[in-house]
Amino acid sequence: MFGRMTIRAALFALLMALAAPLLAQTGEFLPLTDPVELAPGEPDAKVGELIFRGGVAIAPDKEQIGGISGLEWHDGRLWGVTDEGRWLVMTPGDVQGRLVDVQSIALGPLLDERGRKLGGKERGDAESVTRLASGEWLVGFEQDHRVWRYPALGQAASGSDERLAPLIAAITEANSGIEALAAYPQGLLACGEWVDPARPNCLRVTAAGAHRFALAAPQGIAAAGGVPTDAACKPDGTCFVLLRSFRREEGNRAAVVEVAPDDTARTLAVLTPPLMLDNFEGLAFREEAGRQFLYLVSDDNLNNCETDQRPGCQRTLLMKFEIAGSAPVAGAPVVVAAVPATKATARPGKRPFPDAAHVDVVLETEMGDITIALETERAPITAANFLRYVDEGRFDGTVFYRAMRLDREPRPNGLLQGGTQFDPKRILPGIPHEPTTKTGLTHTHGALSMAMGEPGTANGDFSIMIEDQTGLDADPAATDPVWRNGYAVFGYVVDGMDVVAKIHASAIDPDKGEGWMKGEMLAKPVKIISARRAPAE
Repeated sequence: MFGRMTIRAALFALLMALAAPLLAQTGEFLPLTDPVELAPGEPDAKVGELIFRGGVAIAPDKEQIGGISGLEWHDGRLWGVTDEGRWLVMTPGDVQGRLVDVQSIALGPLLDERGRKLGGKERGDAESVTRLASGEWLVGFEQDHRVWRYPALGQAASGSDERLAPLIAAITEANSGIEALAAYPQGLLACGEWVDPARPNCLRVTAAGAHRFALAAPQGIAAAGGVPTDAACKPDGTCFVLLRSFRREEGNRAAVVEVAPDDTARTLAVLTPPLMLDNFEGLAFREEAGRQFLYLVSDDNLNNCETDQRPGCQRTLLMKFEIAGSAPVAGAPVVVAAVPATKATARPGKRPFPDAAHVDVVLETEMGDITIALETERAPITAANFLRYVDEGRFDGTVFYRAMRLDREPRPNGLLQGGTQFDPKRILPGIPHEPTTKTGLTHTHGALSMAMGEPGTANGDFSIMIEDQTGLDADPAATDPVWRNGYAVFGYVVDGMDVVAKIHASAIDPDKGEGWMKGEMLAKPVKIISARRAPAE
């Protein structure tokens, strides 16, 4: 496994960047993460009907992230609740369909009906969360067993949800409450943290009424004491229930069961050692472009190995799985489909300082011309370096070779990369780094940015942003040096973004490239015929 600094440097060295938007919410910050594998050396390991699509371990960081016990996918982000009475929102960082980072986290306290923080473990032990079709949220608590409604997770509770009273009445233990809550347009599913045929552990509520049923733990986890711990539903009422178990002699186990609208169940996967596991308590469902994904998150019980490596310490793992049948062939690289350029995509880049001195350069490619305004005044070192490559003909005959396509709106979205590809006959020595905090430039639509491994190593490879990728800007508040330095913007495409988008939409060879680059390389790289200074006006 790569170290935290290594993986981010490796990703961003080739601008395998997470296109993080500006952190708009007060208190949002970039957490520290490490990549994890479900099975060593198997990036697309398949277990049952689930295909692993990346994962990270989230450090407690400055806000003591941990205790995550419920999860919900909404509006492109993961929403959760924690053991100590907090809500949180995580923005996952996906590249080519794989989870490689968490771009931002925001947290805040859950409030009671009078707008006060929930005091103490007994009062604030939130274990489940879901969002209703009305836009309201439900949060389930254990110890002081109840399910509260919230207009929004940062606002005061508006009261209890009495539909779940029959299941709450069946609870017999303080630490075995309603761990699973999942809403869909026509109903609601809830499950308690027990398995007992004589005491049904699940409740489904629809317009026809409410009924309880018993959901058993599947083989492979039943003998270890598997119990429901979260759930998520599709719009048609098909739900997925996460079960987990722990035995000191064998560690953690987990299972995902699909529950049909008629409450019949089938096992999708059972996760057991030696797979990478921890105390999985959160499950979220995401569907996009016909593909179906499940996110699993573990509860470190605020005893994270990052800060305390004593026996019994735990981790906050966030993992992404694709449900087989909506996926490519198992083991094949995940290739995000190309999206044709729109009128909006073809718009030129916008220079933040239009009156600053600049030099225009024309890249003549096989698909058309791209005109760049090099920011010689705002980024003099980086722009001068690029001009030297231009004036010495070092870009002539090179190619655009990589299209990183991000799974986010608006589409197309990502970046196009080209240049010298470390050809020893073409590259020049690295140059001093000019962070965006110094130049005032930013990775907005049409910006050009230098690829590098670490500050001082940029040479002859560059990328063009398609839509805003401001997560690449320098962030002085970041704890990770890679994020703190950011990447060097040195110019903007002022004409020819339609050509950039056309190249970006070229066919991908799913077998080309290695590691993180696989599934992003153009099947037929597009040649840069020449790079020349534009005639002066």
